[in-house]
Amino acid sequence: QVQLVESGGGLVQPGGSLRLSCAASGSILSIYDMGWSRQAPGKQRELVAAITSGGSTNYADSMKGRFTISRDNAKNTVYLQMNSLSPEDTAVYLCTADVMVVFGRRRDYWGQGTAVTVSS
Repeated sequence: QVQLVESGGGLVQPGGSLRLSCAASGSILSIYDMGWSRQAPGKQRELVAAITSGGSTNYADSMKGRFTISRDNAKNTVYLQMNSLSPEDTAVYLCTADVMVVFGRRRDYWGQGTAVTVSS
């Protein structure tokens, strides 16, 4: 019913920047919180950042000051601007959205993820 498609990942050098995008589509009535999580090889998934429909944001401590989450409600899209990247940021970044679907119920949806590799 709802698809989340991430884009913008890739290979970047330490100190570089990337901008991730995630577009939601399908039988969407409303989107509440949207966010990004990441999963590095051999590690547990962790929250990166989240944003409410009103624009309030929340970041994991290690991302504060380096990452910026934003959204375009008209496009059902959430973005993650990542600056000052380090090899420790290498992971698959996954988009999530809390969605109320048409003639349905409210639940969380996840994208397939986009890989970010920070390496020289």
